This record gives sequence, structure tokens and C-alpha cells, in this order.
Amino acid sequence: MRIAKTAALSVLAVSAVAVAAPAVATAAPNPADTPNQAAARAYIDALVSHDASAVRFTPDATRVEVGLQTGFNGRQLTDDLNHGIQYRVVQGVRDLTMTESGDTVHTRYLLDSGVGEQRLMTVEIVETFDLVDGAIHRIEANIVPVSLS
Repeated sequence: MRIAKTAALSVLAVSAVAVAAPAVATAAPNPADTPNQAAARAYIDALVSHDASAVRFTPDATRVEVGLQTGFNGRQLTDDLNHGIQYRVVQGVRDLTMTESGDTVHTRYLLDSGVGEQRLMTVEIVETFDLVDGAIHRIEANIVPVSLS
């Protein structure tokens, strides 16, 4: 667990000096998605595009990442997706799978990060999205390094 946290923090440290790389992949809209799946996919797409205009959060939305709360309200989560330096190293997402149970969407995907065109790390992200009336209310994320490039 300590290695996973250290690796995740290393990606954040790199982001403090990184210049945004062009996105190589996104979680593009899928007409087969349910409305809740589309909401989760919009969030994942915004990680790459840095454009949260299609993401709806409840005003009191939260995000917990690897056991630490990193999101405290919908406005802050939107601002982070749009401007957060921690997301500037995201190069793309791939291999997205989703399942849904009621108002909860579970996702699993690979996220590539790096500087410029150089990929530095791939992590597997498993997220649970709890939604209220189609808006994201809570995100719980677990991040596990897959490879160092």
C-alpha cells in the first residue's frame, strides 16, 4: 500500500512542473451508455480534456482518493478538472469498463501520464460514482500503479 501511495504522490509531484501533453485517448461519449454511465464517462473524459462543462456535480459532491478526501464540493471538483495542475500530466485513458447498480456506477480503466510525449506511468483506476438525479454526488477512487515507462 505504501508503494502505491508513494507512486501516486510521485505522479502528483511530476505534475507540479509538467507542461500539459496533448490527449491521446479519452472516454468519448457512447450512445449505449445509460444516463448515469454517461455522467461517469463525462468525468473521466474531463480528466484528459480539462473541460468539465459536461460534468454535473451535486453542490456537496465529494471525492475520496486512496482513502484521502481530495474533493469537498461540486465547484471545487469542477475547478480541479478545468484547471488542476494534478491533472496536467494525464495523457489519456483506455480500456474503460463500466457496470451499474441503481444510482451507482463502477468503472475500471487505465490512465497514462507523463510529460510532453513521454509516458512516465500507467495506473489502474477503479472508481465508484454515486449519483443523485443524474449528478455525481460521491466519487471513491483507488489507484494502483501498473507500469513505469
